Amino acid sequence: MGGMIFSFLVPWRLLQRASLKEECEEVFLVLTMAAVALSQSGFIAPGASKAKASAASIFAILDQKSKIDPSDDSGITLQNVKGEVEFCHITFKYPTRPNTIALVGESGSGKSTIISLLQRFYDPNSGHITLDGINIQKLQIKWLRQQMGLVSQEPVLFNDTIRANIAYGKEDAAEAEIVAAAELANAHKFICGLHKGYDTRVGERGVQLSGGQKQRVAIARAILKNPTMLLLDEATSALDAESEKMVQDALDGVMVDRTTIVVAHRLSTIKSVHVIAVLKNGAIVEKGSHQTLLNKGGPYASLLALHTSSKLST
Repeated sequence: MGGMIFSFLVPWRLLQRASLKEECEEVFLVLTMAAVALSQSGFIAPGASKAKASAASIFAILDQKSKIDPSDDSGITLQNVKGEVEFCHITFKYPTRPNTIALVGESGSGKSTIISLLQRFYDPNSGHITLDGINIQKLQIKWLRQQMGLVSQEPVLFNDTIRANIAYGKEDAAEAEIVAAAELANAHKFICGLHKGYDTRVGERGVQLSGGQKQRVAIARAILKNPTMLLLDEATSALDAESEKMVQDALDGVMVDRTTIVVAHRLSTIKSVHVIAVLKNGAIVEKGSHQTLLNKGGPYASLLALHTSSKLST
């Protein structure tokens, strides 16, 4: 009997020792994993401090109140807008680039700044801009911007249908108005050739469309808005020759009976406008039609010759 008890106790003690060993191994594994995690957390600390500083600067920007509040309903509106725009002794510098003053003809000189000033994204440091003889700072901002239609070099298209992107130009636009605007923009034909027509989604930033197609959709949106003033900021500079011709044909039709301000990289796109103003060293050095300025042989003729030689060399 004693032998049987002894034979039973021995394996039980062995089993206890085996269980203790497993527990020790588990504890050791947990401690090892904790030590590795702690050692790796040291690499996170610099990133966390950078993230904290970045978040602080972001919230500082978000909390900053703009001097020009688009939601401000104060200011006057005009019953009948002629679209007569005048820049009177304007000087301007960007808050983040205080040394930028001159408006000249070369790239990056500030041609697009004129568009931003007219839309009151900025106010000039001195001088003033008038619309039909009224200082635009006295006009209601929302109303002022509603008078303008902008077609930029890189149009902003949303990840939605072509119909919706055109309809952003006017609230509650009817289908017939959207189609009519697309026809005037020389876009209706290519839209109908798409698989879903006006219900085709353009993708993020219009990635599903070509450059010329995106521009014509943007032009259709501007047409639907029926603005008093049309602002064209390098609208064809990023297009190939074929797309440029189609877009330019659309723009030529839209410019009729409305004030149009064109910022152009390609001088060929402004030959038909009524007045060309050549900027140099912050001042207008000459003004007139394409042929008049060409005959003068001044700065405009020099720019045109430079543009032509550059085009031939490429």
